Amino acid sequence: MEAKLSVDWPLNYTGTRLFVMLGTGLGFAAIVMDGMAGRLGTEGFSSLTVPFWLCASVTTLLGYWVVPWLRRLKAGQVIRSNGPQAHLKKAGTPTMGGVFFIPAAVICATLLSGFNSNVLVLSSVTLCYGAIGCYDDWKIINRSAIKGLSPRKKLAWQTGFAALFCLWLAWSQPVSITTIILPFGLAIPLGMLFWLLASLAMVAESNAVNLTDGVDGLAGGTSAIAFLGLGALIGNSSPELMIFCACMSGSCLGFLAFNRNPARVFMGDTGSLALGGSLAAVALLSSNIWGLFILSGIFLVETLSVMAQVSYFKATKGPDGVGKRLFKMTPLHHHLELSGWLETQVVGLFYLINGLLALLCFSFH
Repeated sequence: MEAKLSVDWPLNYTGTRLFVMLGTGLGFAAIVMDGMAGRLGTEGFSSLTVPFWLCASVTTLLGYWVVPWLRRLKAGQVIRSNGPQAHLKKAGTPTMGGVFFIPAAVICATLLSGFNSNVLVLSSVTLCYGAIGCYDDWKIINRSAIKGLSPRKKLAWQTGFAALFCLWLAWSQPVSITTIILPFGLAIPLGMLFWLLASLAMVAESNAVNLTDGVDGLAGGTSAIAFLGLGALIGNSSPELMIFCACMSGSCLGFLAFNRNPARVFMGDTGSLALGGSLAAVALLSSNIWGLFILSGIFLVETLSVMAQVSYFKATKGPDGVGKRLFKMTPLHHHLELSGWLETQVVGLFYLINGLLALLCFSFH
């Protein structure tokens, strides 16, 4: 008899409780980080706390208008029939939620940073990746089918925007940006190899967040933690990028007011591709690839679970063309669901892990 994972543990939270705990935790963390850096009460918008809560409030208010509009537009999500059966009841829930919380974040960041050139470029990259996802979402909605933009075309657009961003980095930033800065004062000069790594990081990160977006509140919450953690890392050296990160984190929290379990709207590829591309772009511009690697631990594990599943299936394929599976379903959050975990338990655990990764990352700073 197959053993099931035990779910009789404290993380049996409702979506609302998780949302409140996440918001409280992020808000407290922002205040503590600002206090440690001497930004409380004197820096105004040049902090983590003020942009974070401002964007969270703006996005929440905006959602009360946009979510009903998406419902009237019949922008309903198509649910895979071969996915977890518990998800079938979500069919018809509005998707493309990224159309309101991503623009809210980049507009606030642009205004609060005084139209800083670096923030303008990051905002452009974020919107470009969001546009790829928006087109993909729209094709799915119109055709009422799972397949939207073909993987090859989607990858080509992602790579193209990554290449353009790297060209801008090469033109506008000093040569030292090709050196990867590690904790404890260590540095690895990569030279031309850096640009290959940079493009790969942007494409991989956008797709990793997209894979993580499969459970109510999961991608939005983990992204909020990652952005705030990255903002805390770069606050002293790049205050304009810190403002951008705080706005993105706050906007993710505002979106969770509607995306927490049970979700009233999904972010779709519009949101997930934009979040991943944006995270990677900030890390590259601030020379914090190592920080991105730690903060993206959840996204990395989700991606590796898919790669391992596909590789093992192909390696064990028999004469009948059927192979074995390492997991019941991938990404990993689906495996946990099919093993008996509630969605809120999966989300709660992943929030906790990502929060600990953020603390680990900051402790190396």
